[in-house]
Amino acid sequence: MKEKLEGRNFPTLRFPGFEEEWEVTKLGDIAKFSKGKGVAKIDVDENGATECIRYGELYTHYGEVITDIKSKTNVDVSTLILSEANDVIIPASGETQIDISTASCVIKSGVALGGDLNIIKTSNDGVFLSYYLNSKKKMDIARLSQGISVVHLYASQLAQLTLNLPSLVEQQKIAKLFSEIDFRITTQKKIIEGL
Repeated sequence: MKEKLEGRNFPTLRFPGFEEEWEVTKLGDIAKFSKGKGVAKIDVDENGATECIRYGELYTHYGEVITDIKSKTNVDVSTLILSEANDVIIPASGETQIDISTASCVIKSGVALGGDLNIIKTSNDGVFLSYYLNSKKKMDIARLSQGISVVHLYASQLAQLTLNLPSLVEQQKIAKLFSEIDFRITTQKKIIEGL
């Protein structure tokens, strides 16, 4: 179900040359979903052969874009779920609704994606989608989740999420801008910490 909105459904501030409406669609119409598998804390080995992302690391080590992988494992690769470049991952469970409303784009292929992760595969720009889900759609994702003491988020719920998407070229420009801003912030933090 894709449609064009009548009226303005895009930000006031845009890059020059982009004037078309953003497309309204459901995440399920532009993405395929799967789940991560395995890679417990005990499976992490600093000399491991396969890079891996564990569910808990999303909260402590990663932001919207994952380029440098913290952990490795020696778990048999044939038993793992491996990333494709541009995959977006979101926790499948957590302590609070806001906790699990955290998206990250995995830039590398071949990274083992641990259990309790929703994996979103799309031909849209994964970096853009990650930033978009973490800002504009964060509360919408939180409302989709279920549970009290342990909150769960299922692919079927994520599929119903309504998105406003620009063209792929505009997505890429927006993603590049936000990535550059994040890089500068990280660089400045390192400089300040070194003082």
